[in-house]
Amino acid sequence: MAEKEFKKRILCIGAGYVGGPTMAMIAQKCPQYEITIVDINAARIDAWQTDDLPIYEPGLLEVVKLVRGKNLFFSTDIDSNIKKADIIFVSVNTPTKTYGEGEGKAADLQFWEKTARSIMNASESDKIIIEKSTLPVRTAYAMERILNVNTKGIHFDILSNPEFLAEGSAIKDLENPDRVLIGSRETASGIKARNEVVDIYANWIPRNKILTSNLWSAELSKLVANAFLAQRISSINSISALCEKTEANISEVSNAIGTDSRIGNKFLNASVGFGGSCFKKDILNLVYICESYGLHEVARYWESVVKINSYQEKRFVKNMITLMFNTVSGKNVALFGFAFKANTGDTRESPAIYVARHLINEHAKLTITDPKAIGNAKEELKPYLKEDISSVQFTENPYEAAKDAHAIAILTEWNEYRDLDYKKIFELMEKPAFIFDGRDILDHEKLFKIGFNVSAIGKPLMKHF
Repeated sequence: MAEKEFKKRILCIGAGYVGGPTMAMIAQKCPQYEITIVDINAARIDAWQTDDLPIYEPGLLEVVKLVRGKNLFFSTDIDSNIKKADIIFVSVNTPTKTYGEGEGKAADLQFWEKTARSIMNASESDKIIIEKSTLPVRTAYAMERILNVNTKGIHFDILSNPEFLAEGSAIKDLENPDRVLIGSRETASGIKARNEVVDIYANWIPRNKILTSNLWSAELSKLVANAFLAQRISSINSISALCEKTEANISEVSNAIGTDSRIGNKFLNASVGFGGSCFKKDILNLVYICESYGLHEVARYWESVVKINSYQEKRFVKNMITLMFNTVSGKNVALFGFAFKANTGDTRESPAIYVARHLINEHAKLTITDPKAIGNAKEELKPYLKEDISSVQFTENPYEAAKDAHAIAILTEWNEYRDLDYKKIFELMEKPAFIFDGRDILDHEKLFKIGFNVSAIGKPLMKHF
């Protein structure tokens, strides 16, 4: 049988939370393209070729199974796939720097630069290179300089196509996005390359949802979008602290302001804090960029969004300790949820890490339960446990976690936690029994009637003593 002829060969370098789902969706919607995902992590590439994918995302496995082996392929052979590709998406990790200039704020671009050099060295023909990683504004200029100083006579067009996916709903977001943004140089070559990428997405996305811009606007838009979303969370969380002091109810306040069409109701749920790989990292990156241009007042404004988030995490734990008679030493505390949000196994920057770490330092005994994030939770806490691993237990069964617990802290808004038999849980616990609802997802009146002492973010305290 003759090998199938594909219109174009698309390569994605990086098989993580962005690259994997994005390429799977393009493969499903564009059977005329050959899509290959490469990564240096062989175990991750192997996992993509099983039914136990390296990341959990609702609906992802079903999409992968439809296209895997047909027009979606996985490999660790980076150089040969670079050579064959017409279009390359770069989706490598860009964490916050932990060393040197910009430590704690700037993006660490070492993996991105190594990838750019690999592309230059392996290429034998002109290519379109698309930034999919979240990168500081004007990073594309550096990539252009690296790639287009080659001596092979090869031309590279650098584009920015930032992702705006929300973990837990990535497949829905990819299938029906609010918008797709593609930035390029405003040159004849840049616009031609941009139109080629527009044509890929136009296979399933209406043209009026595909936005085009200059390269720098596209790069900056990603950072700004995440900064604005995080700002809303920090804003409502700051008001939740005021609600607790004044006996106002944060849910009622959120509803009242969210019905204003100028404000809207998205991202107005008070909680223990935001997490994930993007918000904190991108805001600090924005802060660093502002500082580097001398915009110190702007930098301080955005830095305050991160500070409020840290304050909310600390306030939550302090409240737990205060209400449990000013000590949690030797007490059993069950943490319901460790993922930074529901419908994902991702624990990066999860508020649960801070809560768990602080409770461990206070000599509490923890039992952690989560339907998808137990493996990642163990890895996150390993550096803090050292030799004392007996102070933390893990289980996927919330009833098991609640047995003999003095308190439960709801740290992830998993739907299954709303529907548990809390009367049964109350009977399993030590008394007085506490519930600290860090996501405001439970029926607090019902819990109080069962016998729980209930402390919820931004709500009046309900206690029996």
